[in-house]
Amino acid sequence: MLGQLHIKNIGIIDELTVNFEDNLNIITGETGAGKSLVIDAIGAITGSRVSKEMIRTGSDMAFVEACFFGDEDDTILAREIYQNGRNICKINGKMVTVSELKEIGEKLIDIHGQHDNQSLLNPKTHLELLDSFAGANLFKVKEEYAKVLLEYKDVTAKIKSNYGDEKERARRLDLLNYQIDEIAAAKLKTSEEETLLARRKILMNAEKIAKALNSSHEILESSVLDELNHVGKSITDISDLDEKYNELLTQINDSYYNLQDVVSNLSDYISEIDFDENEQEQIEERLDLINSMKRKYGNKIEDILAYYDKVKEEKHFLENSEEIISKLKNEQTELEKRLKNLAEDITKKRKICAEKIEKQINNQMQDLEMKKAYLKFEFLESEDYLEDGMDEVQLLICTNVGDELKPLSKIASGGEISRVMLAIKTVLGEYDNIPTMIFDEIDTGISGQAGKAVAEKLKIIAKTHQVICVTHLPSIVATGKANYYIDKIVKNSQTRTQVRRLSEDETVREIARIIAGNDITSSVLEHARELRQKSV
Repeated sequence: MLGQLHIKNIGIIDELTVNFEDNLNIITGETGAGKSLVIDAIGAITGSRVSKEMIRTGSDMAFVEACFFGDEDDTILAREIYQNGRNICKINGKMVTVSELKEIGEKLIDIHGQHDNQSLLNPKTHLELLDSFAGANLFKVKEEYAKVLLEYKDVTAKIKSNYGDEKERARRLDLLNYQIDEIAAAKLKTSEEETLLARRKILMNAEKIAKALNSSHEILESSVLDELNHVGKSITDISDLDEKYNELLTQINDSYYNLQDVVSNLSDYISEIDFDENEQEQIEERLDLINSMKRKYGNKIEDILAYYDKVKEEKHFLENSEEIISKLKNEQTELEKRLKNLAEDITKKRKICAEKIEKQINNQMQDLEMKKAYLKFEFLESEDYLEDGMDEVQLLICTNVGDELKPLSKIASGGEISRVMLAIKTVLGEYDNIPTMIFDEIDTGISGQAGKAVAEKLKIIAKTHQVICVTHLPSIVATGKANYYIDKIVKNSQTRTQVRRLSEDETVREIARIIAGNDITSSVLEHARELRQKSV
């Protein structure tokens, strides 16, 4: 939900901050006070087009920042708009493009009343909403369809990889045979390279190793062992005089025997020294071969061997292509039959669901003083198998008797389209994942019973979404969980917009102001108070 909105230098707004609540937020104010500017600012922060004309007179730039509260993490969107046309957009402090800002903004907030930022005007969302409404019954069929489609695509790809041209197939076979023979002749083994590198390291340091082993053997055998033997004899003479001398003798004897083992090991290592120049040359040649194969077939010997298995499989496929392709085409035909049947079942279920939704939405529009309007889903069959069937779906609407059905985006009136959206959201709102909805101009051209109906539907939507609504109708104002008043003041010869959260008494007085203007009597206040009590 939209938690906090900060605006600076937009229109007559100098600087203001609004903290919104969940549920239903109502914004009122005098004409020209800046209500539309707040909505424009929210549009800007969600990626709508902006112009430098929206920047406050005398300022170099405008700034909008919005904090959206989520179940786990908060999201902060920010946008700077400059007189030279430059825009700086940020998401959680990281610079992004306007299109990236719009992409995430459309997932967070849905503005109704401005044609350029309404998710339901996008036909891509219509099928998603329809399927969400259909629920588990349709989901099972779509799940099976997706599984079969994956198999169908896999089989089709195998058929296409046949190199149907005889010359192309022969050329490919020549290449595969060459690669298979080359890899087989190399007789590569896993971990072979590591063993060769370790042996090469020994051979490259042969002189150093021999010198160290011989020198160590000579020192230990010719002097150290003799000297340690003399030390042992000396301590033996006093070992029976004190236990500590006896323990010392044991340590000396242990050291002597350990050193004898070291000398024996050194002798063995020296006898093993066999630094054959031919061996080193063979190792270098083998490593060169391995590196050559790695450049061609993979980064590691394991990758080369995996590639070897792959090309052998492809060779088998090409050599037996006629038989294999025949089987694959039969499999493709069977899969396509299954796909077609599943797609038809999906379409059937969607159309049944569409009729139910159409009826419910059209009933809602009747309540909203759109007596002649009706809405219908249009189904077009795709020539291809799409990811979720063969249907291309969009919502069409007719608003006047005798008019043709048209896409939702063709509705001209801001208030009219807002009421259509309200009707749709009342029916489909719980299936819409966008957390925040804004309704602007929703009360244009309606009053009385229609206004009450709008208020009731806003309350229904606000049970599952955060709603922000700009209105002039007392029946809608009376439903607000949080009410805000926007007005303008003149200070130091400059006009500024300010916004404040209304208390309960102030909300009642605002309802009274909208009912009677500035002529607020006690009876008008009482009527406003009754309306408030009945509406919340």
